[in-house]
Amino acid sequence: MEKIKMKTPLVEMDGDEMTRILWRMIKEKLIEPFVELKTEYYDLGLLHRNETKDQVTVDAANATKKYGVAVKCATITPNKQRMEEYPELTEMWKSPNGTIRAIMDGTVFRAPILIDSIRPAVRNWKKPITLARHAYGDVYRCVEMHTDVAGEATLTFKGDDGSEKTLLVQRVEGGAVWQGAHNKDSSIRSFAKSCFQYAIDTKQSLWFSTKDTISKVYDGRFKEIFEEEFENYKAEFEKLGLEYFYTLIDDAVARVIRSEGGFIWACKNYDGDVMSDMVSTAFGSLAMMTSVLVSPDGNYEYEAAHGTVTRHYYKYLKGEETSTNPMATIFAWTGALRKRGEMDGIEELQIFADKLENACFKTLADGYMTKDLTLLAEEGFEVRAVNSGEFLDIIADNLIKTL
Repeated sequence: MEKIKMKTPLVEMDGDEMTRILWRMIKEKLIEPFVELKTEYYDLGLLHRNETKDQVTVDAANATKKYGVAVKCATITPNKQRMEEYPELTEMWKSPNGTIRAIMDGTVFRAPILIDSIRPAVRNWKKPITLARHAYGDVYRCVEMHTDVAGEATLTFKGDDGSEKTLLVQRVEGGAVWQGAHNKDSSIRSFAKSCFQYAIDTKQSLWFSTKDTISKVYDGRFKEIFEEEFENYKAEFEKLGLEYFYTLIDDAVARVIRSEGGFIWACKNYDGDVMSDMVSTAFGSLAMMTSVLVSPDGNYEYEAAHGTVTRHYYKYLKGEETSTNPMATIFAWTGALRKRGEMDGIEELQIFADKLENACFKTLADGYMTKDLTLLAEEGFEVRAVNSGEFLDIIADNLIKTL
């Protein structure tokens, strides 16, 4: 068959360790034989980020704003252990995801990939729960310090108009740790708009939760802005029969567990970080989770929600066979290709993305799985564990049949 032609490039962000290996295999086996792939490539591997002093991450984010659609491989955020593993590093570089999210000012929407053979741990969940995570500020943009003597800390704001406000944070009689977090009205408003628009686009009700009973000003501001912005979407929600409501985060957790799913749950940055892992694990696995960063001006960055699978990478380097689940990374590619096709009016590209996903589902329905999924499959469902290469080959065979 003739390869599908693209008009506009995707921004391609390569990553680290085992996911980098899978990235190349997915392109070679599932995409390049069928699509005349056009990408603007950025190597976000840790060592290249180090070489460029992380400028490559900034360039990739800005390219996404230029072209509108990006696909990203999982990347390492170095900690003390990673600094020892990679002695070439000159700095403990920040999370590339955090950098990209700050530049794009977007909201991360994560949803589980459901298959019949794996039932959620929460038995009453029948539909996907989409987690909408604010992608700016809070603890991810905070400043911190440790002090070891008695004293007091204050919080001061100096306005450009000459105004000044100072609050006493706390007086202490010994060692203490301090943290200053912030968020911006403009980013909270973008978060709200993205959530309401995504709810309309996907025809799902929207729940939003914070803790404004405790954090009356900080979390209270989130609640106020969401209520203000909802007025602009209220008529469309009513027309589609959708619901928006606010509740405290602890009440939201109880409601989510008792629900059957099928809605969007919007959370602040840290809450969304934790709750998306909880939701994905309860549905099955982080490797079975889609993730897309949506900016208020209509740009999209698709990625896998999991890490770089370090343990499998070191086995791979020893020449050992690995059975690493590539589903989230495949779905990052299909999401990006489908969106590129929508934006450029290329129906063949959208159909190809759908058929590639269907080929994945067919492979899993036939019982061929990576080892992690065989451990989650329902009793009585016949499964066969295959390595990563075999899994991708079977998907490719099923894809060829549908094309």
